[in-house]
Amino acid sequence: MTQKPRSQLEFVALMAALMSIVALSLDALLPALDIIGLAVGTSNPSDYQLLITLFFLGVGTGPLIFGPIADSIGRKPVVYMGFALFVGASMLCVFAQSLEVMVLGRILQGISLSAPRTMSVAMIRDVYSGDYMARIMSFVTVVFILVPIIAPAMGKAILDFFGWKAIFHIQVVFAILVTIWFWRRQPETLAEENKTSFRFKVFVDGYKELLNYRQTVVFTLIWGFVTGSFLVYLSTAQQIFQEQYELKEAFPYIFAALALTIGTSTLLNGTLVLRFGMLKLVTVSLIAYVLISLAYVLLFFQGGNPPFWVLLTFFSLQFFAVGFLFGNLRALAMEPVGHIAGIAAAMTGCAATLMAVPISAYIGKFVTNTVYPMFMGFLICGLLACAILAYYYRLSKPRRKISKA
Repeated sequence: MTQKPRSQLEFVALMAALMSIVALSLDALLPALDIIGLAVGTSNPSDYQLLITLFFLGVGTGPLIFGPIADSIGRKPVVYMGFALFVGASMLCVFAQSLEVMVLGRILQGISLSAPRTMSVAMIRDVYSGDYMARIMSFVTVVFILVPIIAPAMGKAILDFFGWKAIFHIQVVFAILVTIWFWRRQPETLAEENKTSFRFKVFVDGYKELLNYRQTVVFTLIWGFVTGSFLVYLSTAQQIFQEQYELKEAFPYIFAALALTIGTSTLLNGTLVLRFGMLKLVTVSLIAYVLISLAYVLLFFQGGNPPFWVLLTFFSLQFFAVGFLFGNLRALAMEPVGHIAGIAAAMTGCAATLMAVPISAYIGKFVTNTVYPMFMGFLICGLLACAILAYYYRLSKPRRKISKA
C-alpha cells in the first residue's frame, strides 16, 4: 500500500523533484546546443534557440490536455502518463537525424513534462492555500533551483565523456527514479468529491470561470511577461558566454552562479512572504526588475558588451528580483481557483507560456553580438507588467461613498 509522506520536508522534496525534470531537460542540454545542432545539420544559433523555446511551448500547451484529465481521474495517473511519454520523446531526440525531428522530440518532451510540473502545482494547491501555498512554492522552487545550478556542469561532463546522446539517457533514468519515489510515497491529493467528468465542456466552463477572477487573469499576464523576458536569457545564455565572451569552459559555472542568486532570493521569499504577503513582495520586486534593466539600458545605450564582471553584476541583481516573482505570481494566480486547481494550473500555465514563447523568440533574434537587446526586453516587459499591476491596484481600491449634504 502507498504510504503517506512522513513529513512536509519530503512533500516539498518530492514536488520539487517532479518540477526539476523540466529544468534538467532544459539546462543540462545548454552546453551541447551547438554540437547537437551540427549533429542534426545546422550551425545557425537561431536554430539552437528553438530547442529551448519550443520545449517551453510544449511545457505550456501540454497542461491543456493533462489538467482536465487530472481533475477527472486524479493527479497520480497523469504523472505516470507524462513520464511514459517523456521516455518515448527522449528516444526520438536520441535518434533524430534532422533539425525538424529533434525539434519535434523537444516539443513532445515539453508536453510530457508538463504533466508532473502541472500536477505538482495542483497537488500543492490541493493541500495548501494563500501565503502558506506561496511559502511551500518558494521552498519547492529553492530545491528546484538546485538543478540549474548543477545541470549545465553535469551536462558538460556527460558531453565530454559520453557524447550528447547520453544527456538524454541520464534524463530518462532520473525520470524513472522519480516515478518510483512518487508511486511509493505520495498519496492522491484530489478528493473524490472534487473530481469532475472529462468533457470538452470542462475546457469552456473552466475558461469562462477563470476569466471571472480578475486576480487570476492579472497575475497570469504578469507571469507571462516576466517569463518571456527571462526565457530570452535561458535560450541565449550559451551563445552569450561561450561566443560573445569566449568563456566556453567556464559557462556551466557562470550559469550555476546566476541560478544561485535566484535560489537565494526564492529561499528568502519563503520566510518573508508570511511577514509581508505575496502582493507586496511582487510589487517591490517588479519595480526593482524595471529599475535594474533601466540602469543597464541607460548606461550602455551606445551598444557593445560591458566588461564581464559588470554584466554578471547586472544579471545577478536582475535574477535576484526574479526569485521573488515566480513563486508568488503563480500562487497569486492560483489562489482564487483552488476548487478547479487542475484545470486552473493548466490554463494559467498555458496562457503564460503562450505569451512567453513569442516574446522570447522575438527578442532572442536581436541578441547576436551584444546583450543590450535582452535588457531592453527586460525593461519593456517589466514596464508592461507594472502597468498591469497598477491597473489591478486601481480596480481593487475600495471606492469611497459620497455622503449627501
